[in-house]
Amino acid sequence: MPVQYRGIREEHLAVRAGCGVFDVSHMGEIETEGPGAEALLQRLLSNDVSRVEVGGAQYSCLCREDGGVLDDLFSYRLGPERWLTVTNASNHDSDHAWWAEHAEGHEVAVLDTIADWAMLAVQGPSARGLVGGLANGELPKRFRTAELELAGSPALVCGTGYTGEAGVEVLVHPTHVRRVWDALLGAGAVPAGLGARDTLRLEAGYCLYGNELDTDHDPIEAGLGWACRVETGFIGSEACARAREVGPRERLVPFVIRGAGIARRGNPVMAGEETVGTVTSGTMSPTLGEAIGMAYVRPDLAEPGTELEIDVRGKRRAARVERAPLYEGSV
Repeated sequence: MPVQYRGIREEHLAVRAGCGVFDVSHMGEIETEGPGAEALLQRLLSNDVSRVEVGGAQYSCLCREDGGVLDDLFSYRLGPERWLTVTNASNHDSDHAWWAEHAEGHEVAVLDTIADWAMLAVQGPSARGLVGGLANGELPKRFRTAELELAGSPALVCGTGYTGEAGVEVLVHPTHVRRVWDALLGAGAVPAGLGARDTLRLEAGYCLYGNELDTDHDPIEAGLGWACRVETGFIGSEACARAREVGPRERLVPFVIRGAGIARRGNPVMAGEETVGTVTSGTMSPTLGEAIGMAYVRPDLAEPGTELEIDVRGKRRAARVERAPLYEGSV
């Protein structure tokens, strides 16, 4: 996936105003199939997979026993005993190994299917109309899936995305992806790269694994408690329950820089002379026209409106904690 095609700002604004398409075929896929599939995923994933109907989609975290996040994932229920889980590219091999390790004792097959799928994310206010014009049936609603044909190619179309805009994610066999890509561009979608994907997700308040999510933080600290159903007994549930009871050590917050300067990952967050947190991501927002970011800070400083400072290469920059999302799109 290139950082950019024509320019990050141009691609970002094209998604906000119309329709962009991202080639996210670097993402990984794991298929879990068999009578024990639901029980295995209930043990592995932080959300309650029993609530997902066939044709449904669900976001969750994969955790260690101490609550540290190994990955964040979307799982799609393709049948009563068949699931497809999309992993982050850098974690795919370790995720698959974790799946296989914990599959012992379950009547289930765990398949690494990364070579069987290519993936395109089509996002923006006009994305669904554009994709619908290439489909042979009705597109799925948000957090639903449908097996359709796009531009004459079999596809799994999912009502999910990572930009804060309406749209779909499309999984097809690699032999069909060029045909679908060309059809999307021919219908008016603008190709968008990794740079725009990052600025879009930051405006929308979505976490990125390796920045906001890692094994040093649990989902409660990351603000993902809504995706943690501790009553299911998933790996890490006891740690998450403790974090809820006693309160998190840190909290992830969005912020806006008040004035010049762009914060970057690793910049210290300051309150007076005390370091009270660390920036996880930062950029200039093409939509808002100001520098934004996310940071872990002390819980007592996490309320929207709190004034802080960020040390950007030795210069203190005034910042204010905001409420997520920083920008509300068409989703």
